[in-house]
Amino acid sequence: MEENSLPAPAKKRSQIRDVCKRFSRSKTAMLGLFILAALVLLALSADIIAPGDERTPGYDMQNLRNTFQPPSREHWFGTDNFGRDIFARIAHGARVSLQVGLVVVSISMFAGVALGALSGYFAGVIDNFIMRVIDILLAIPYILLAIAIASALKPGLTSVMIAVGISAIPGYARIVRASVLSLREQEFVEAARSAGAGTFHIITRHILPNCMAPIIVQATMGMASAIAFAASLSFIGIGLQPPVPEWGAMLAESRRFIRDHWHMVMFPGLAIALVIFALNMMGDGLRDAFDPRLKK
Repeated sequence: MEENSLPAPAKKRSQIRDVCKRFSRSKTAMLGLFILAALVLLALSADIIAPGDERTPGYDMQNLRNTFQPPSREHWFGTDNFGRDIFARIAHGARVSLQVGLVVVSISMFAGVALGALSGYFAGVIDNFIMRVIDILLAIPYILLAIAIASALKPGLTSVMIAVGISAIPGYARIVRASVLSLREQEFVEAARSAGAGTFHIITRHILPNCMAPIIVQATMGMASAIAFAASLSFIGIGLQPPVPEWGAMLAESRRFIRDHWHMVMFPGLAIALVIFALNMMGDGLRDAFDPRLKK
């Protein structure tokens, strides 16, 4: 007589696998990921697209006999008023924009998560002090705060990243504080506290890992905002300065030629729009993927 075998227990699917599966189902999110991957590839191959020499970087190679050329086979996006290839400058500019986005998100996320975690975990004076400082920062429009900080520093890449990074801190702080407030009284936190775990251990090992979903979504959206703010600062002249091929600075240089040479304005503006569109679509896809109400 054959013995009845018990059915094998179903394997528990990991949360990361579920998130990736839901993210891949979103066509707009995958489109954003594809555009972002193409821009990253463009940035990595910038030196191949526009190689320079010992004295002149590839993005600043001038040819005054070939100025204001429209898009063609030789120059896909045309040339500017100095005969520089616009496609090459956009490729090198992708490096600058992506670097700004990554560094700004790192600065604002590190500071915002730390402040939000402390504010949410500790009640009383610490919470009130931190949140009043955050409220003061929120009372000032982001772009005005970034302009004020950048104006007080020397124009350049570092100033832009510091200015935009500081202005983005309040968003992370408020999101993390709200998540920590809902988690600090949970049973697993009480169990860790009863076992003698210290405050730092509880926050970093038990609370923050459960706050990662909104932080990741905010970081994706924040990178798009950082690139837009950096381009805005360069456009008004207090960010990166020419001849650095930053997209906002390229727009500022070419705006006086917009009537006669449309390509000089169109392609840098299109690059800014594409990267912001891609990151926003990815942020929307991540927000939906992390939403537990969408689980089946």
